[in-house]
Amino acid sequence: MRHIGPPPHLFPLKNSRKLYLFGVFGIVVTAICALELISQGLWAQEDERLHRTSWGDPDIRGVWDFKTLTPLQRPEEMADRPFLTEEEAVEFERQELANHDADRRDGPAIRDINRGYNQFWHDRGTNITADHRTSLIVDPPDGRIPELTVTAQAEMGLARQRPITERIVIGSPLLGPEDVGLSERCILGFSSGPPIVPSGNNNNVQLFQTPDYVVVFTEMIHEARIISLNSHPPLPSGIHQWLGDSRGRWEGQTLVVKTSNFSEKVSFSGGLTGRGGGGETFHLIERFTRVDEDTLLYEFTVEDPTWWTRPWTVELPMTKTTGPLFEYACHEGNYGMAGMLRGARADDRANDRAVDLKR
Repeated sequence: MRHIGPPPHLFPLKNSRKLYLFGVFGIVVTAICALELISQGLWAQEDERLHRTSWGDPDIRGVWDFKTLTPLQRPEEMADRPFLTEEEAVEFERQELANHDADRRDGPAIRDINRGYNQFWHDRGTNITADHRTSLIVDPPDGRIPELTVTAQAEMGLARQRPITERIVIGSPLLGPEDVGLSERCILGFSSGPPIVPSGNNNNVQLFQTPDYVVVFTEMIHEARIISLNSHPPLPSGIHQWLGDSRGRWEGQTLVVKTSNFSEKVSFSGGLTGRGGGGETFHLIERFTRVDEDTLLYEFTVEDPTWWTRPWTVELPMTKTTGPLFEYACHEGNYGMAGMLRGARADDRANDRAVDLKR
């Protein structure tokens, strides 16, 4: 019988067995890899379903905690260090907790501490961000708020002539309640936004969703911002609001919110005190992205060409918490307001007496 094919001596029997076994092995490995990929795909689909609402939008509902020891701006001594090592992070956290310890009575004065509140009232957190960033600001690359414009520098010079607090009411020197900062009047909170930034306490926000709206409800001075997701037109340019006019849309897994039409009485500087961007020229873009079961990445970019020489961007991770939010029982005309006004009038009388004595 004539042999058809390669000569038998080229493929001895023992080699054929090896090739056969190798082929079977390859098929098994391929099948296992295929099953693994299918499994991963099914898990990814399952995770995606877990993080979606019944109507199909990404699910960002819940109570989210955004406290962190990571400063908004990068400390100048860390100018070229966007991240810390594990050991450096531990030491930085230790120092920050010591610096903010309101119950200490030893040593030099502790910065940024209101002696009226001990540690029981504060909730700044105990850790920096998981990636050990040295600032929440990610752009500009130096982690610092951009320089002020010439116009803003002149305005700041005028502001130094009178007491100021965050979100101040622009006007005359401090004469009455209308000249006191908005947070002291319990109208707007510093950390509650927009935009949202961590502070000493009440660093929680609750998000609600419907197919047409998202509500951002903050624990600090209890603002509830309603964001329209449908085709509602923006407010006319002549209408201004404390919280601005917010419009949102979904871009993949991210809710993108643009806010404008802020009142000229609203000011955001990135810090607890001082004037900042506000009014018609202040624009804000926020992004809410569900990263995993327990993490919501909140990002915002602020722009005010009359105030800063360029826009700047913050990344703030939020952690899922069981809640609930507690009532922040702050209202205009409370004990604090009456006490501040009595103190201001006492200062006026003391100043008047000093003037009379000089005469």
